[in-house]
Amino acid sequence: MSIRLREMRYVDEGAWDSFVNRHSQATFFHLSPWRRAIEDVFGHKAHYLLAEQDGDIVGVLPLARMKTRLFGDALISTPFCVYGGPLTTSPEADAALERHALELLARLGSSSVELRNLHAPWMNWGVRESLYYTFRKPMTGVADADMKAIPRKQRAMVRKAVQLGLKSTANSDTRALYRVYAESVRNLGTPVFSKKYFEYISHAFPGMFDVMIVHEGEEAVAAVLNFYFRDEVLPYYGGGTRRARQVAANDFMYWEVMRRAGSERGCRLFDFGRSKINTGAFDFKKNWGFSPAPLHYCYRLRPGAKLAENNPNNPKYRLLISAWRHLPLPVANLLGPPIVRGLG
Repeated sequence: MSIRLREMRYVDEGAWDSFVNRHSQATFFHLSPWRRAIEDVFGHKAHYLLAEQDGDIVGVLPLARMKTRLFGDALISTPFCVYGGPLTTSPEADAALERHALELLARLGSSSVELRNLHAPWMNWGVRESLYYTFRKPMTGVADADMKAIPRKQRAMVRKAVQLGLKSTANSDTRALYRVYAESVRNLGTPVFSKKYFEYISHAFPGMFDVMIVHEGEEAVAAVLNFYFRDEVLPYYGGGTRRARQVAANDFMYWEVMRRAGSERGCRLFDFGRSKINTGAFDFKKNWGFSPAPLHYCYRLRPGAKLAENNPNNPKYRLLISAWRHLPLPVANLLGPPIVRGLG
């Protein structure tokens, strides 16, 4: 039977997610609720492609068109996510999805197609220079063993936080997360997402996320939103106040995520997410004993087009980043969401 390609409809979400959950190379970011986030929260057009053969799904490719005046026009799999790309069961499905993606690129007139592959490059596509790395490491689920696997210096930071009396709570309160996260990204010079986005996550992924808040007394000093997929935990949106560094709140927070995920949810892999090379976050994760692995961000360009470099390492954004750090928090929270919708 020949392979049939079409765009996913909302009635296909259950079948799409069943295929994703069965596929060995799938990630949390292949799940169908991301389509509604892209379209309903950020206002971009999604093109979630299904490949079918003899009535069965044999491949999926979650694509979305990121088109803004500030940041250009590109098809990305998957925007606002660190992983993406195609999932297939055969070389024929690969070829069919590739052909359709390139036809879509030509029809829309976008500059590029980018596939954020975790495991390996795709087909004969170009691969971005290694800017982003991911940090993934097995865990035992036994607190003593997982603590001993943390390098001594970082263990000392966790113990410092414990001695200072820091406490953690886990719930689904994205509002409490937002207060800490918004301050953290402002301090880094990065625009914040909208509250609507975090509210959407809280409804779209029931049972697959939680929010960890770290308190010093009554004050929230660090917070992180964690995703859960199969036996993996992915701390994804996190940060701390200026006080957090003084009391080792971030070290304590990630240890508490690891401890709770292992003992309470049975997780056996800790995904520390992606970081840019030569940054503080990159070094922080290495200091936790995680080995960086380059991400395989594959691309194809429209003839004559150039690959966009919408990342903080681009020199043209340095002045903006520096100025953003000094904005009053209410102003940064107001201006951030319209800008960040183009930075997928």
